[in-house]
Order: sequence, then C-alpha cells, then structure tokens
Amino acid sequence: MKTLNLISLAVLATLAGCEGSDGNDGTSGDKGVNSLIKQTLVSVGHEQCLNGGVKIDSGLDNDGSGTLDASEIEATEFVCTPTITKIQGSALTATTNNLWYEQGQSVLAQAKLNTKSLVNTRGKAKNIILFVGDGMGISTVTAARILAGQQLGKLGEEHQLSFDKFPYSGFAKTYNVDAQTPDSAGTMTAMMSGVKTDVGVIGVSEAISRGDCSTLFGNELVTALELAELAGKSTGIISTARITHATPAATYAKSAERNWEDISDMPAEAIAAGCQDIASQLINFESNIESRFPGADVDGLEVVLGGGRRHFLPKDAAFNSPDASSAVEGDRTDGRDLTAEWQVQYPTGSYVIDQAGFDAVDANTTSHLFGLFNESHMHYEADRKNDILGEPSLREMTSKAIDILDNNEEGFFLMVEAGRIDHAHHAGSAYGALTDTIAFADAVQAAVEATNPAETLIIVTADHSHVFTMAGYPKRGNPILGKVVAVGETEPSLAKDGMPYTTLGYTNGKGFRDLGAETNADAGYNGDAVTGRQDLTLVDTNTSGFHQETLVPRGSETHAGEDVGIYAMGPGAHLITGTNEQSIIFHVMDYAADLVKKAEMAMD
Repeated sequence: MKTLNLISLAVLATLAGCEGSDGNDGTSGDKGVNSLIKQTLVSVGHEQCLNGGVKIDSGLDNDGSGTLDASEIEATEFVCTPTITKIQGSALTATTNNLWYEQGQSVLAQAKLNTKSLVNTRGKAKNIILFVGDGMGISTVTAARILAGQQLGKLGEEHQLSFDKFPYSGFAKTYNVDAQTPDSAGTMTAMMSGVKTDVGVIGVSEAISRGDCSTLFGNELVTALELAELAGKSTGIISTARITHATPAATYAKSAERNWEDISDMPAEAIAAGCQDIASQLINFESNIESRFPGADVDGLEVVLGGGRRHFLPKDAAFNSPDASSAVEGDRTDGRDLTAEWQVQYPTGSYVIDQAGFDAVDANTTSHLFGLFNESHMHYEADRKNDILGEPSLREMTSKAIDILDNNEEGFFLMVEAGRIDHAHHAGSAYGALTDTIAFADAVQAAVEATNPAETLIIVTADHSHVFTMAGYPKRGNPILGKVVAVGETEPSLAKDGMPYTTLGYTNGKGFRDLGAETNADAGYNGDAVTGRQDLTLVDTNTSGFHQETLVPRGSETHAGEDVGIYAMGPGAHLITGTNEQSIIFHVMDYAADLVKKAEMAMD
C-alpha cells in the first residue's frame, strides 16, 4: 500500500544538488537489491511544499528495468523548504543558512531513511564480519581520523573514517570479570561467546583458574565462529599479530593461559593433563569441533592469515623459512611441523609466507588458504615495506579472504584484527598506532565494497583502549602529531616550564624517544624509560620515530579501562545502540544470522 509522509525540514543540503552521488538521476540500489529511490525537485507552489522542496519516491524495481515506475512506488516523502516568515527572515537566517546547520539537517534526513529501511528480522544476515581494532579507544579513533584527513590535505577534524559512516553505533564496557582494566583474552572471549570472563584466559568461563589446566574441562565456551562452522558457513580469521595471539585465538581456542601459544610455552603438568597449545588447536580445529559436537561434519577454517610462524615450526634450523629473522625460527619442542600437517589435511589448499605467494592465490579455485607472513607479529603498517619477502596489507588480506569465503552459498563468518594498533601504543608510538588504525579503516572499506549490505552484518569495535590522550588547546587543523599551537597563533604554546608540548601523549610507558625516520615502533623499547618534561623546541614531533612524553615510568604503556565504540551496518546493526556489556556483540551476531538455531539444525 502506498504511503505518504511529509517531512518539514528547515534546510536540506540536497536541495543544492539532487542528483545521486554517482552522477545518475538520484535512483540507486544496493548490490543485489532491487530497491530504488528517486528524488525529484518540486517547484514553489506545490500542494505539499508551498515553498518548494524535494519529492522522494521509493519502492521495488519489480520489472528489473532499473527505473522506478509509477506503479512500483511504495512510499513517497516530501522534504520541504521552509516558508520564510518575518521571524525566520530576520532572526534565523544566520542559523538556517549556516553550512553546519545544513549538514545537520542532511544527516537527519538520512537517519530517517535508515530507519525506514530497517529490517528487523532474525537470521537475515548471510554473512558476518567482525573487525577488531586491538587497543583502538575513542581517542585513537579521533586522532586517526584527523591524521587521515590531514594526509589528504584537509584540516582533518571534519574527515570520516570508513566506519564513522556506519548508521548505527554504541559503546561497550570492557572490564573483565576479575579486572577493572582488561586484557585482550578476556575481552575477545566476551565478544565471541557472549560470556564475560577473566583476564588471561581464552574461550572459557570465569569458573576456570588461570594457568590451571585441570580447571579447563567443562568450562569451554562456544564461539560465534564455531557456530558458523557448524551451520555450514565458511569461516576465516585475519590478524596482523601472531595468529595464536589472544584476540584471534579467542575465535577458535580454549586455553587456561593466553601465553600457551605453542607447546614450549606450557608447563609439563598442563601437557600431561591433556591441554593443547593454541597453535595445535588451530591446526586441529576441524577435528576438535567434530569431537566436541557429535554428528557435526565441518570442513575447517577456510582462511587463516597473520603472523606467528614460530609457533607452528619445530625448534630446528632445518625448518627455517626463507625470511626467518632468528637463527632458529621455530619454537616447538615436540618436533611437529604444523604447517606440513595443515597441508596434509587440505591438499587443495595454499600455504603462503610472502607477498608473491599471497598474490598468486586464485580465490576462485582455492579451497583453503593458510598464510603466515612473519616469524612473530607482522610488521607495523608504517614499517611493512621493510619486510624481507613482502607482506600483504590488512586491506589486501581482507579482500582476498572475502573473495574465497563468499564462494559458499551458505555465507561466511570472518574476524579481522588490526593487532598492532595495540602494540604501537604499548611502545608509546602514536604515529605507529594511528597509521595502523588508518590501514584498519581501509580494510573495513574494502569489506563494505566487497559485500552486499542487505545480507552482510559488519561490526567494527575494539577490545579495549589505552592511556592515550589528546590535550591542550590546539587550533583547528593543527598537525595532530605536532606541538600545540593555540587559536590565532603561529608559534607553539609554552607550558609553565617554558617548553612546548604535544597534543598527543601517554599517561605511562617508556616515554620520550626521538628516533627520526624509524618506522618500527618497537625500537622505542630500547633504553631506559624517560619520564618528565623534555625540551621539544628543536624536535620534529611529526616524524615516525617520535615517541610521546609520559608521566609514569613503565616497561611498556598500559591498557585503559574506559568504554570503546561499536559501529555497525547491515542486518541486525540497529541492535547496536547505547552502552552495553561487551558480550552483547555475540548476541547481536547470533540474532542477525540465527547462528545457534542454524548450527543445531545442521547437526540434526
């Protein structure tokens, strides 16, 4: 039934140009969706808009013509230019004719359209992509947004990262059950399982005792990725950290200790009690699932991309990779080469270690892809060019993963972590953290472009934040990595000690470093902690090697405990709103794709 709505807005930015952003007549449709919107200017004197405005028709393109015919119109809205009154003309012109006011009205109009197109149906999402910016607190998002804008020649503050544009957002409380300020193991377990747990444990409930293997059994949790696997979906994990590190491990592993990445990290009693190291659990993922869930028949993780080769190779130089950075690359003391075991399991799959191998993978014919691009963590984005054999970017890995995973008609589940945002913050390098955040946003954009928004839920969030601040009173457009220059001034502001100071800083950590063009943030760990004020008058704080000042000396900077953002688009995204326990993210994903029900049905 055709509906008619009248929207009265003071100013609508689209009146200045009602053509679609792609240059067409304003009709548009999402990839794979035959819904169309048509915008038409209406002249002054129109019965619905006496002062003129825009007529917005929407409906389904039933005949596939690409044009919204009159018989296909299901709803009509009018966005009217306000009637000018004496009060408006004399008193409100400065308000209503202001660009900021116009932008606000445009955003409001789009929000109304978002609400109108809302699909509140359980199980609507065919695909789920969970993006986790490790350590990406609100201040990190803000500073990265400004830096990205300034790199494009803008003032910076007005810029938007890809996920800033998502229609729904909220906050997650990040505390662990036993900790006010959390770690990644407990926070990612909450997101993946819907159950908050303790610091340092992976995929298990708070009933466990950290480091005690005997308390693990019976306390294992089921993750969204495992449910997707049981439901017949393709599954994948990506991380710029070691793929056995806490965040990616929480998608597939159950461990009483996050540091049990390979068998050499485990105490003898844990091994004797039957606990598996995390790398082994990754290789044994398929068999572990089938043993835990009788009747299950799964095909394993289709895509695994990240760092951490050392945990998969024997402690024997004969197994070194061509780009090994240590005399003996592998750490395993059980003699197992898990990369070889993987290749036996998936003979039609591809195991790659470098950019060339990655680029050679044909997404249309590859059943499984296992990429380990570094002995330990992958390089920082700023330092990636220094990898010996080359590493793919997070955007490239995300695009390749989607191209492989979407070969499955049942859909897919993909987790993508930008793990080195966290590491750069720990090293006290704002430059490193922000450049990795910008690369993360590029990966999110790649996913948006490669998927159908009508069937793909994309959630972007962080596991926790850092003690990273933006402070002082810099003027608009001041270089975000620079020294504070006040409004109306051209020279840096001076503190009470007579020295300049930077906008960005850390509460604790190793502190000030001036390493020039160094791009490896971890170089900041060399030397003692430097606290207290430094004279930055002659220091270029915009360089990649500058590490910000700090107050409290520590071996590394710490996590912080405040809430982090959650940004969402696609089916079920509207459930992301307000302030939530971090575990709500699992429940939204479950609702959107009906994971529990579909997993149970697949095993019947």
